[in-house]
Amino acid sequence: MSDSGAKIKVLFVCTGNACRSQMAEGWARRLKSETIEAYSAGVRPAGVSSGAIAVMAEADVDISAHRSQHVDDFTDMDFDYVITLCGNAERKCPVFSGGAKHVHRAFDDPVMVIGTNDQIMAAFRKARDEIREFVETLPESLEADV
Repeated sequence: MSDSGAKIKVLFVCTGNACRSQMAEGWARRLKSETIEAYSAGVRPAGVSSGAIAVMAEADVDISAHRSQHVDDFTDMDFDYVITLCGNAERKCPVFSGGAKHVHRAFDDPVMVIGTNDQIMAAFRKARDEIREFVETLPESLEADV
């Protein structure tokens, strides 16, 4: 646990901070706000995906005011956990001071799906639902992953 009390500080990281990490932050704030102080960032910020905003809104989670941030903007913060959500972020994520534990949990990137609008939105919904399932296990599942 962090020194700030009952909440643990978690940074979710993916490549663009456009989709997966934004969803994870949104879910953590919605489902785990009593135990987790959530942030998200990317190793190459690309702007928040409109698809991510749309499918999260379908689940009544508003991430429309989120903005993409670079992981380097957070290197001076002390986190309990840094969770990378894709292989690229895992390889490029900086080391955080203060004893942050690194956990890697990869999710497919719906931004990379090529197809019809229905196929693309199905990929976004799949990522949203898989990330929700993961966030629901937090923070208990994190100790098993480090």
